[in-house]
Amino acid sequence: MMTTTTQRLLDLAAAAPASNDADLLLLLREANELYQQGLEDLRQIVTARFGGLSTDDLVAATAAADMPGEASLDRGELLLLLTLAEWELTPAAMAYSEMAEDAARRGVCLLPET
Repeated sequence: MMTTTTQRLLDLAAAAPASNDADLLLLLREANELYQQGLEDLRQIVTARFGGLSTDDLVAATAAADMPGEASLDRGELLLLLTLAEWELTPAAMAYSEMAEDAARRGVCLLPET
């Protein structure tokens, strides 16, 4: 049985609260990779869906999605804004955000403090 990105992220988020700091960091690393993979997969879908729109229509679509799109951005940036707007509402992205916030409250972060 193949586990989807969303299911694996949900599993990692569920395991995180009971994990010690070292294990939590490992879970967070895996979750981050899955988050990036899910975002990229969705970017390809959004690009296929909206790629044929004019720049003005892409700007309008980003505005409708409450994202800060403007005509000075290139098409790739506008498509990424649309992707982010959609991705942030997925269970996978929400689970990752919650997991990362909880880890940060516990002093665990992917980026070392300087």
